[in-house]
Amino acid sequence: MNKTKLSALLCAAALSAAGAAHAAGAPACDRDCLLKLADSYLAALVAHDPSKVPLATDLRFVENVKRMKAGEGLWKTTTGGPTAFKVIVPDASSQQVGGIVMLQSDGKPMQVGFRLKLENGRITEAEHLLAAPRETSMANLTTLRPAIPLEVPYEYADSRGRMIHIAKSYYDALDNNNGHLAPYAPDCERHENGMRTAPNGGPSLAGAGIPGQAPRPASLLGMQDCTSQMDSNTFEYIERLDNRRVDIADEKTGLALGLSHFRHNQTQKEFKVLNDPGRSKMSMSMTMDLPALHIFKIWGGQIHDIEAMGFGAPANSPSGWE
Repeated sequence: MNKTKLSALLCAAALSAAGAAHAAGAPACDRDCLLKLADSYLAALVAHDPSKVPLATDLRFVENVKRMKAGEGLWKTTTGGPTAFKVIVPDASSQQVGGIVMLQSDGKPMQVGFRLKLENGRITEAEHLLAAPRETSMANLTTLRPAIPLEVPYEYADSRGRMIHIAKSYYDALDNNNGHLAPYAPDCERHENGMRTAPNGGPSLAGAGIPGQAPRPASLLGMQDCTSQMDSNTFEYIERLDNRRVDIADEKTGLALGLSHFRHNQTQKEFKVLNDPGRSKMSMSMTMDLPALHIFKIWGGQIHDIEAMGFGAPANSPSGWE
């Protein structure tokens, strides 16, 4: 073999190796690419056509904790959308994108949480969480709260790692009934399936601190914020939080996305309430699971807004990812 041919072969081999290393080590889809992928995916759902997005042949697809195949579930029932209520969280580092949107399913409003994972430019994991909203919650599911989609100025932006750490702390605070385990901002506001659940109380916002619980009249307690609400032991009825997955964050908008699986086995029916002059205990009877998706607005090292959704599943349901 002459030197020219050998040199050409070595050069080709080096380029091939470099290309393979690049494909394996560098993100295949940047932030803008992931946002476009999410839009394409939602459009494909409306078109009932999985071929419009790059699904891997070994795709793992879970909808409401059930393993399905592409073309099933929401792929069949979506009839319109998304609406103006749409928040998307791209993460080029993990090659994932997820969010919460309002769609039409069989002609009716449907709140949808979703997550997509890419490998080598193909969607290898797709996840849907569906919840039919109550009519009384639709006002909060028409448009996003103004601050949620805003970009965070550099001086107030947190790193991706810091955002994920802060988002994870939310679940620790909730699981341990200790609001001081998470850095809540004084203006922290949480919505769940369109219902404002924090801050809670006060003369004009008297009502349930727990979604589905009977309203309570205003009392000496006044307004509870995100911290004091958890400190009051209000969420003691949640037996445990399983399947916590927090690995999607967008530094540009300060949004972090987490998924979890709430277990409500109700082995205990009565719970002590702290720091509430109007009551010392509460009763709950709710045997079910609540798979959920939370999006946290984080800036300046604190959680300012939480947009969450989830659906009721039979008690002790699998996650769908076993």
